[in-house]
Amino acid sequence: MKITITEQAAAKIREKMNGSSKLLKLKYETEGCGCVMSGVPTLTAVGPDDLIESDDVLLDTNEMPIYVEKSKMIFLDDILKIDFSEASNTYQLKSPNQILNGRMAFTGKA
Repeated sequence: MKITITEQAAAKIREKMNGSSKLLKLKYETEGCGCVMSGVPTLTAVGPDDLIESDDVLLDTNEMPIYVEKSKMIFLDDILKIDFSEASNTYQLKSPNQILNGRMAFTGKA
């Protein structure tokens, strides 16, 4: 899997992280979705005591490393881009084929 983070998204992520030593995680939320195939990708700030799980994989990107849940990678495309929309003030997860989440949330405390 290859993830690219746009400059605008990276700047907004760094602003949210506020100098914290936490890392970024692309989480595939399935709680309340009915089934695992209806999950919603979200971004979250994680640290050693937080939401880092044994099946998380740390991937390098063009901007910063990001954790991804290995067991949920099957629901994501191989090539992804994390962007930020000023118009909607939200993060977006895109692939060359589709928009996976046009209003992606950022959760977790930095």
